[in-house]
Amino acid sequence: MGIINMTLDSFYAGSRYQDRDSALSQVETMIEHGADIIDLGAMSSRPGAEIVPSDKEWIRLKEIIPEMRSRWPHIIISVDTLHAETAAKCLSAGADWINDISGGAHDPNMIPLVAEKQAPYICMHMRGIPKTMKNLSDYHDVVSSVYKYFAKQVRHLRDRGLQDIIIDPGFGFAKNIDQNFQMLRCLDTFRSLNCPLLVGLSRKSMIYKTLGTDADHALNGTTVLHTVALLQGAQILRVHDLKEAREVRTLIQKLKISTLESD
Repeated sequence: MGIINMTLDSFYAGSRYQDRDSALSQVETMIEHGADIIDLGAMSSRPGAEIVPSDKEWIRLKEIIPEMRSRWPHIIISVDTLHAETAAKCLSAGADWINDISGGAHDPNMIPLVAEKQAPYICMHMRGIPKTMKNLSDYHDVVSSVYKYFAKQVRHLRDRGLQDIIIDPGFGFAKNIDQNFQMLRCLDTFRSLNCPLLVGLSRKSMIYKTLGTDADHALNGTTVLHTVALLQGAQILRVHDLKEAREVRTLIQKLKISTLESD
């Protein structure tokens, strides 16, 4: 899953695109490098960020989605939004998936909408909102807490009629660095929920702060943790650097095939 942010303030400058043409050019490059899914966002969810109103999101997205659908009919278009109004407009314009960092908590109309449209839904774990989440990492056991959240939420979503649910543990969202690594170490715990597992680790602070660098220099660390995530059962990697992530996936798949053949 390649990341395209139609914003000026996302945490990694390399993911920001201010106009349709530059974004489409990057989408083309990502597809050439092996992207299966493109995730479009029009609101930064970095710690401390303000929630962008739906109308401003739509202004940033309304031209790129129909053009992507026309140029690349095979690609999956995911929209990163917590507003049901934005989600409805994007699905009508040609988007396929909805990626909701609030897991349906922000907008009570989101779950009924996605259920009506039968759109695949990415449910992420987060406490609070981006502006407040940094102060909400007081877990007794972060892995147990996140697991219990998904066990309850997945049942709720299925009861409401959603069929295709992807879960995202929300690395960096109301979790400190040690908690992020604890979740990564125990990622295979979430397999028992029987939902595809999406992991968003790309260039995040858990990597660059641990290494004493910054997001611009976090690609090597990202590649290492992507390897761990795939070995632990992740099925979708949400990434800034498609070529490198695709290489990781190809090598891990080869490793698994070779292991099965030797057994």
